Amino acid sequence: MNTIVSFFENQVKSEAEITRKFLKILPEDRYDWKPHPKSMSIRQLATHIAELPGWIPMGIKTDVLDFAAESYKPTPVKNNGDLLALFEENQKKALESLSKTTDEFLQNNWTMRNGDQVYFTITKQEVIRMAMSQTIHHRAQLGVFLRLLDIPIPGSYGPSADEAGM
Repeated sequence: MNTIVSFFENQVKSEAEITRKFLKILPEDRYDWKPHPKSMSIRQLATHIAELPGWIPMGIKTDVLDFAAESYKPTPVKNNGDLLALFEENQKKALESLSKTTDEFLQNNWTMRNGDQVYFTITKQEVIRMAMSQTIHHRAQLGVFLRLLDIPIPGSYGPSADEAGM
């Protein structure tokens, strides 16, 4: 039976395969490189990507993210092995949390705020979609970083220009 939960489970697994390809090829000697002073470094961007699946269990298990009450420290990573381990840990937690929820529960609201300032209130289902969209968005940014460093880019939804011999 097709459900919202099963749709997300399949999408999370599918997107993870693509994300792994990117995280595996990052140039460890260029982790601190960034294309612009306002950009994240490769390390910061890749760490963010590896942590994003963790937003799925957070969205399911909590009703609010309050930046004023929560302190965030990115997980330190030294190499691609660390990145992949972090990604796999968050991926596993995402799939476990999805396996324990229901379509009905995903209709409950979730709020992002900073103290008294409410950024938005959306359904838990939309939090999952947002986490996946953020992963795809930041993975594409990482692809641009790799292109600027003249590193062949893996295909996402088909062959890349590098893989197609273009």
